[in-house]
Amino acid sequence: MAQISSGNGCLPPSPKMALHRGAVDKEEALRMEAEALARLQREKRNTVPSPSLSSSLSVSSGSASGPTSFALATSVRPEKDLIFFPESDSKKQDDKDKFGTINVDKLTNEELEELLLDDYVVTKPHPSSLSASYPGGHVFNSAPFHQSSWTPSLSRPSSSNLSTASRLQPGAFPTPHFPNGYNPTMATFLPPRQPHFLAFSTVPPRPLLFHSPAVSPEMAKLFDKIASTSEYLRNGKSSGTDMESSNKSLEPAPPPQPAVPPVDLPSMSRFEWLDLDPLSMRRGDVEEAAPCPPVGEGQGSGQAGDPWDAVLQDETEGRDRSAQVKMHPRRASTGNAVTRSQSLSISETSSQQTQNKQINKGNEKVLSKYPTLQEKDAQNLEVNAFCEDVANLKSKFVHSDLSTNPGYVLSPVISQQDVSGESSSSVKVSIEIPDSQQPVTFTCDVSSSVELLIIQALCWVHDDLNQVDIGSYVLKVCGQEAVLQNKHSLGSHEYVQNCRKWEAEIQLQLLSQCTMKRDLARTADDSALIDLEKHLGQVERPFKETVTRQGIVEYLEVYHNQIQLCLQNQSTQYKIVDQVIQAVKNLCCALDEVETPAITEAVKRLRHAVNMPHTRSPKADSQGGKQSPMEDSVAILTNAVYQMVKLYLRSFCPTSSVTLNTDSTENRDCREASGTTDHLQFTLFALHGIPTSWVSSYEKYYMTCALMHNNRNIFKPVQSKKVGTYKSFFYHIKWDELINFPIPVAQLPLEAMLNLSLYGVLNQNAGGSPDSNKQRKGTDLLGKVSMALFDFRRVMVRDTQLLCLWASVQAAQTGRKRNLAERIILQVDFPCPTVNVLYVAPPVSSYVTPQIKETLDPDIRRKVEKLCSHTSLTRADRQLLWEYRHHCREFEGSLARVLASTPSWEWSALGEIHSLLHSWPPLSPINALELLDSKFAETEVRTVAVSWLESISNDELTDYLPQLVQALKFERHLRNSLVMFLLSRAQSNVNTAHYLYWLLRDTVQDSQFGSCYEKVLGALLCLCGGGMRAELEKQTKLVQQLGTLAENVRQAGGSSRQAVLQDGLERVQSFFQKHTCRLPLSPSLVATELNVKGCSFFNSNAVPLKIALVNADPLGEEINVMFKVGEDLRQDMLALQMIRIMDRIWLQEGLDLRIVNFKCISTGKDKGMVELVPSSETLRKIQVEYGVTGSFKDKPIAEWLRKYNPAEDEYEKACENFIYSCAGCCVATYLLGICDRHNDNIMLRSTGHMFHIDFGKFLGHAQMIGSFKRDRAPFVLTSDMAYVINGGERPTIRFQLFVDLCSQAYNLIRKHSNLFLNLLSLMMKSGLPELTGHQDLMYVYDALQPQTTDAEATIFFTRLIESSLGSMATKFNFFIHNLAQLRFSGLPSNDESILSFSPRTYTVKQDGRICEASIFSFHKRYNPDKHYTYVVRILREGQTEPQFVFRTFDEFQELHNKLSILFPLWKLPGTSSPLFSRFPNKMVLGRTHIKEVASKRKVELNSYVHSLMRGSLEVTQCDLIYTFFHPVARDDRMEGFEGVPKAQVLPQSPVSSRVEGEVKLSVSYRNSTLFIMVMHIRDLVSDDEADPNPYVKTYLLPDPHKTSKRKTKISRRTKNPTFNEMLVYSGYSKETLNQRELQLSVLSAESLRENCFLGGVTLGLKDFDLSRETVKWFKLTAGPY
Repeated sequence: MAQISSGNGCLPPSPKMALHRGAVDKEEALRMEAEALARLQREKRNTVPSPSLSSSLSVSSGSASGPTSFALATSVRPEKDLIFFPESDSKKQDDKDKFGTINVDKLTNEELEELLLDDYVVTKPHPSSLSASYPGGHVFNSAPFHQSSWTPSLSRPSSSNLSTASRLQPGAFPTPHFPNGYNPTMATFLPPRQPHFLAFSTVPPRPLLFHSPAVSPEMAKLFDKIASTSEYLRNGKSSGTDMESSNKSLEPAPPPQPAVPPVDLPSMSRFEWLDLDPLSMRRGDVEEAAPCPPVGEGQGSGQAGDPWDAVLQDETEGRDRSAQVKMHPRRASTGNAVTRSQSLSISETSSQQTQNKQINKGNEKVLSKYPTLQEKDAQNLEVNAFCEDVANLKSKFVHSDLSTNPGYVLSPVISQQDVSGESSSSVKVSIEIPDSQQPVTFTCDVSSSVELLIIQALCWVHDDLNQVDIGSYVLKVCGQEAVLQNKHSLGSHEYVQNCRKWEAEIQLQLLSQCTMKRDLARTADDSALIDLEKHLGQVERPFKETVTRQGIVEYLEVYHNQIQLCLQNQSTQYKIVDQVIQAVKNLCCALDEVETPAITEAVKRLRHAVNMPHTRSPKADSQGGKQSPMEDSVAILTNAVYQMVKLYLRSFCPTSSVTLNTDSTENRDCREASGTTDHLQFTLFALHGIPTSWVSSYEKYYMTCALMHNNRNIFKPVQSKKVGTYKSFFYHIKWDELINFPIPVAQLPLEAMLNLSLYGVLNQNAGGSPDSNKQRKGTDLLGKVSMALFDFRRVMVRDTQLLCLWASVQAAQTGRKRNLAERIILQVDFPCPTVNVLYVAPPVSSYVTPQIKETLDPDIRRKVEKLCSHTSLTRADRQLLWEYRHHCREFEGSLARVLASTPSWEWSALGEIHSLLHSWPPLSPINALELLDSKFAETEVRTVAVSWLESISNDELTDYLPQLVQALKFERHLRNSLVMFLLSRAQSNVNTAHYLYWLLRDTVQDSQFGSCYEKVLGALLCLCGGGMRAELEKQTKLVQQLGTLAENVRQAGGSSRQAVLQDGLERVQSFFQKHTCRLPLSPSLVATELNVKGCSFFNSNAVPLKIALVNADPLGEEINVMFKVGEDLRQDMLALQMIRIMDRIWLQEGLDLRIVNFKCISTGKDKGMVELVPSSETLRKIQVEYGVTGSFKDKPIAEWLRKYNPAEDEYEKACENFIYSCAGCCVATYLLGICDRHNDNIMLRSTGHMFHIDFGKFLGHAQMIGSFKRDRAPFVLTSDMAYVINGGERPTIRFQLFVDLCSQAYNLIRKHSNLFLNLLSLMMKSGLPELTGHQDLMYVYDALQPQTTDAEATIFFTRLIESSLGSMATKFNFFIHNLAQLRFSGLPSNDESILSFSPRTYTVKQDGRICEASIFSFHKRYNPDKHYTYVVRILREGQTEPQFVFRTFDEFQELHNKLSILFPLWKLPGTSSPLFSRFPNKMVLGRTHIKEVASKRKVELNSYVHSLMRGSLEVTQCDLIYTFFHPVARDDRMEGFEGVPKAQVLPQSPVSSRVEGEVKLSVSYRNSTLFIMVMHIRDLVSDDEADPNPYVKTYLLPDPHKTSKRKTKISRRTKNPTFNEMLVYSGYSKETLNQRELQLSVLSAESLRENCFLGGVTLGLKDFDLSRETVKWFKLTAGPY
């Protein structure tokens, strides 16, 4: 049989395919049609077919195995003829009698249509056999056959209007013969024209035989009647005018699609046998079908095929379309590009123009035309309820209330303890008073209230204060649009604290309330209408909302126009049907390519109906006016369109203010979920709008469905079947699979979530796959989506749900060519029970705190207390906590652990949980934050947590806003207590509203949660008032202009950057010419214009801009900010927030570490603004003033501070600031794991305050150079910093102060470990690349050491200080950065040092070429510490005697490291390993400075030196190597390599004649163990005035056998050593210790003589209270040793 492609691009199935019972395929249908028609002709005319019919209708049958060829001359009409359905023999006899009584002359066209079609098609819903109309009605044209012939088979697809071919038997269609000479092969009724069927391959021409007619004149009249009917004229296109004006046909068939599974479509229509939809074919039918050839091969020039064959084919736009939709391509498809758009250009008639004018008058009139779009089922009821809540909230804040609507910014307040002492608790204040020549200056205490300052200032202008309303005056901060809070103390304000920190003058301005600028206040003119979309025009969104309710109305207008044309113009109905379908397709595309099954079925029905009678039969009219099939199909299609529109509207389109319907109740009976035993099930239908790149990249797709609660699986996840992609209007993935979870609905928690994850199986044969260069196996996660099973009314979800799938990283990479702003929609169908399933919470019984009579066992109590502070619990731990839950009340922060230990969250357990929750003592707001994490999804728990947050102040709330905004992601519904809490606080505080706006604006871009944040942001803008909105809009415009400027400068070349910057600054300056603008950094900073001369850019990778702004307050200083693009500043925001909270904690505990807090805010994707700290410089610039090796020197920082603080007292103050701020930086950067700490990321203020910038790497994610880890020290603490701390090269008591500050700060933060872990945990869903999993939190947990005691933590951090200070890696990292920044390409000049131990650089020309170098031996040295020195034997060219130099292992390490930088690609001769692979490993097990290690290193170093000298000349003769081997002064002083002189007789251990100094000890006792921590010793003296090498030795006396001896490590060359070491005595009871004495001795370790006794002390342990820790200084005496 010939293979003819159908209109949808798929081949007809093979006849050998097994058909489903009761199903009839297309081939069989057409064969049956031909046979029925032949029988009818024989019965009607009793004519005998002529054998000469083969000239016009030939059927050739080959062998059973060969293909069948046939030729069928067709009429010029492009469609199949009409069809009817005979039923029974008796009916056939009735039909025969009817035909015998026909009077053709009196028969009208309508009667003929009723006769031929109505009775045989419309009234036969269940055909048992099929028959085609008489073929004589076809107009045949033999012209094509004169030049072409039939081929045995067709190998190319056809675009012919003859869309399918049937296997016909010879003689099936007998050709009638007419007496008048008419032959049906002649085009009698229509003028001949070029046929629109497939041009087949040429065959030898055959002559056409014309036989004498064999039919009567009555039959000829009947044929003429048939040809002249309206149905024939419409479908046959017999008029030449019609042919010229006909629409374009459907586009050629799309590329072949993969095999698809069978789909059982519901009760399609009586024409189910004609369904060629590949989606409805059985899997076997599709899989056995031969693949379609590529589109474009062998296509004819005719129009598209029969519409029955093109149900799923893409259409082109009609030429005569009455409405043209202007669009931009959404994604590639086989027809004209179709996209979503609201922009319509409609060619209107006069009546249409009148209608559209009414539409343009307003949304209300537009929507009033379509009341269906305002019905409740077209609205999102949750959004309606949320809008109602927002409206109620707005009504609670009256605009006339100054306490909640001041209209200006209030200066933030930070509570702290003042530990500065009485001498510094007073500050100097300067107050500007209007109409006063000079400011009022006086001194007041920082604890004085602001009202007291106002009274004192008013005394200068008013004689009688009794007549003055003090409350009507405020103190404004000079330089800022911020006002001090009258009810708080002066020193509690952040501005005053910063002034004290910088030692700046406190400048204020006295103003009355009536003269204050209240431009941010809400007014009576602010509309009470809540429109969430009204103010979101400039907000960047992950999904562009390109369609609104008004836009949908315009699409519906186009659709209805086409429907009217279709029903009114029957002569061109088939053409207009294409336009109707195209209008439906446009609407579907605008609705994110969603196509419901009802739409698909209605389109099929409409295509079928175009070939059915379109006029009402007289008999039907008399019986009640039954509609024609076309009208029925149109009505069904319209209903499907409106149902789809309403489904989309309630899923994604926010409710407009016009259609707001707050009634969210339903008149449907309910049943409680707790009594429902039905299993959870739903139908996973399809995924709409998938990227076209997925089609070629992935072969199959499947979904995993998981039920989640509190981040745990309720049941084992279920996986769907694997399916391919299908093409209907658009590409989609169709499962249509019932998913069943065998868990009763009664066991589902209220907050249960259905998590759906899409996976794609990679198509290994796809050349365009994203990783085609890799051999990949397995699957890719393409996207996820989650939904709550119970809605905000606690009703279980029902009906069809559309969910927006958010793409994963792999999907974003695969679909990189796709517009990422377009949605991927998942359609899930839930059951529709007759009653709602309502979740009714169990009643909370009146819970009384139980009287705990029994006391816990001490061991159990200690264990429970310890578990209450753990972050991770085992199953046994949770069982223990839940068992003793009532005893956990006394432990702070234990509620979260108890709730996490709840055995079940089912309905039956909620009563006990809620009772426990409501009876628990209220938590502090900080501790309540933990209950808002994702692991606590229960609504009541979160509601109670928010109620505990109510006590937090607005200023403190601002510190935690980022986490609270992220916590909204863990709310199950938009209508929740947390969002209302945030909105209410934003109503009453400008700062809160300002920062909440920018945080929400940033999170709106989250593809998963952006829609929720979008609505919250819309509510915020509705609440904040017109003035605040105007300011935020100005800030947004400013950020957009600065972002464009920064991006242009970054993209420009180095030489043109300045010109680009100047051009862009002019445009920004024009923005300021129109209005002033507040900065996103702070609403209190107002700028009037740019200081163009002060603007520039930084020469770093991101090329950030430095923007200088003129302050709007003439009393203020210039505002300097940095604007960055290309970097995600959210991580910087988080790190700075953590440091700011640490500073708050320290201040509240009375520890002021002089932390520099500067502001940073992300203003969009990879862009943001950072505050620049004035009078500050990077550490690199300070160090390079001493050359490129300035990072290895000790004095640069000290000299720089002295340069800016020439007076001695100023210098000492700067050093003090440095000590305190350096301690804070060390603790903060260690706890947060701040990495990439080169000297350009550390800054120093001229006042001595040190601070860090650029937090792109944190939580231990170190900066790497290949496999080299740049950050190797725990934190940055170098010798030049220690020089400032000590006040010189030697350790002093100032370093002990530094260690104590670090330890104190560390222990204070450790007490709040849960706070920082909770804050970071809440940010894990924020999308930060370095805060994604549990391992990132574990870094902070390990750094905090929450399970250790303060003494142990002090020892731990002291070791970190020693490790950081002794690390050369930090200096070396600084040195590398210096080289990179200075574009270092060679070595320094000879007057600069290239190695730390060499004063200058030497070359091969100066010293002579080295012929040989080797390690001769090694020596043990004791100065300054015990170490080994390696003797290097060097033989130079022209010298006979070798030369010996002495180098340590660390110096060899320095040489190797610097060689690796200068020659990073250098390889050892003859090997493939890099240079550093041959260098000895510095790390050894056990002790380092022993003979065995030195002996092993000698061999390794010797091999390394030999390999080094055999390298290329570029390496062996470089200045670095010759400088290393050049003799230095110490080489001349070194003793010979004969060895150490023979040991002399060592003198007895001397005792210092003068003993002074003190020792600081910590004595504590627990668990039968005595802990003696030796902390510091100060002011030691020795006889020779040299610095001793002190260490401490202790005994517990009496101890005749000296078994209690303990000693510390040796501290080298210092009179003020810091040890912080713990000496432990275990197994001693208190009674035993009361009889013992602690003998402590301080000795100096000497290398060539006995250790020298420097002092000691004997302490009776009975004098100590061992129940608590004792920390005290003890005087050293010359006691017995």
